[in-house]
Amino acid sequence: MNALSSGFWSGRRVLVTGHTGFKGAWLCLMLHALGAKVSGISLPPVRHRTYDLLGVSTRMRRSYAADIRVPALVEKITQKARPEIVFHLAAQALVGEGYRDPGGTFATNVTGTAHLLQALRGQRDVAAAVIVTSDKVYRNDNTGRPFREDDPLGGVDPYSASKAAAESAVTVWRHSYMDEMPPMATARAGNVIGGGDFARERLVPDLVRAQRRGSPLVLRSPDATRPFQHVLDVLRGYLLLAQALAAGSLVPAALNFGPRDAELRVRDLIHHWEAATGRSVRWETTGASVIAEQRRLALDSSLARRVLGWTPFHDTSGAIARTAQWYAAWARGVDMGVYSEDEVGKALSPSAAQEQA
Repeated sequence: MNALSSGFWSGRRVLVTGHTGFKGAWLCLMLHALGAKVSGISLPPVRHRTYDLLGVSTRMRRSYAADIRVPALVEKITQKARPEIVFHLAAQALVGEGYRDPGGTFATNVTGTAHLLQALRGQRDVAAAVIVTSDKVYRNDNTGRPFREDDPLGGVDPYSASKAAAESAVTVWRHSYMDEMPPMATARAGNVIGGGDFARERLVPDLVRAQRRGSPLVLRSPDATRPFQHVLDVLRGYLLLAQALAAGSLVPAALNFGPRDAELRVRDLIHHWEAATGRSVRWETTGASVIAEQRRLALDSSLARRVLGWTPFHDTSGAIARTAQWYAAWARGVDMGVYSEDEVGKALSPSAAQEQA
């Protein structure tokens, strides 16, 4: 099932929450390329960020500016959009912001998810719902052992804990309202890289900003390991998961989506970036950080490979190189809507996938 079916997606009504964000914007481009009719719920986009640069607004059927923490709005928009497939990506997605505003993080990531789940009750048109959480939902003992889907959940920082709680919410709605809920599964991925990400406190956007300013990149944990992977590989996994759910296939309640090769130290990603760009990266470490991040994080994605036939097209060095190429084109003033649409076309093309492998 490694291939996406344009026949499945063509004309299909799809609702994406968080469609103005980094992954959400790229997902909308992919869905549009597959022929889907895409609606979105999100906070208004930040100007000159991913949503604008990728030209997503012209590919949308409807775009609703709404806060998922407001249940009446979520229900009203869901009923209006009449989706057949739902992707829930709306989230407060930064570990640091979780420390600064734990209440807001839980309100968005847990209560917001509950509002969407409640809005989906009894929506008979919905054939599948993919609820995106995070690789940080697992109770991390820092051994570096790749997490499997049946490992215990439970983050120790506000962001991670909120995503683990969102997983619990999905379980509650699935079991408590079994006859009223669509087929649904959670997708666990993290440390996604790719063009168009301009968020604060993320490694690649911080690196790009530092190089443009000519200042050193400030790192919290250069020896921390993370499962870095390209955004289009991860999103292809989400699309395959939705296809399988809608087809009535036997699909696990949760699936990991991680890189093709081993996780990477932060400092090693910088070495790959230097190799891809031909430019050295100056960096320095911070002092003691108030953000207590886990040192080691790895995912076992063998279940997604076995159930969906999914495998990333890019290895880690290829994912980093492709990301660097996007930012280089952006810095040259290239039309990034056209450029990104071409990137999506390559990601959806089996022949191009073989070239990227």
